[in-house]
Amino acid sequence: MGKLKEGYKKIEKGTVDGYKKIEETVVGGYKKVEDKFVDKFLRKDNETIEEAKERIKKEQEELAKKNEELVNGGK
Repeated sequence: MGKLKEGYKKIEKGTVDGYKKIEETVVGGYKKVEDKFVDKFLRKDNETIEEAKERIKKEQEELAKKNEELVNGGK
C-alpha cells in the first residue's frame, strides 16, 4: 500500500505543478494584454499604466456608488 500511495503522490504533484504552470502562463498573458490595452486606449498623458489602472478603478467605484444611490432612490 505504501508504494501505491507514493505513486499517487507523484501523480498529484505532477498534476498540481502542471496546473500551476498553466495558470501562471495564462494570467501572465492576460496581464500583458491588459497592460497594452490600458496603455493604448485608457492612459492619459504622462500617466503610467499602473496610475491609469488605479484611476480607472476609482472611477468605477465612484460610478458604482452613484448607480447604487440611483437604484435606492438617493437613500
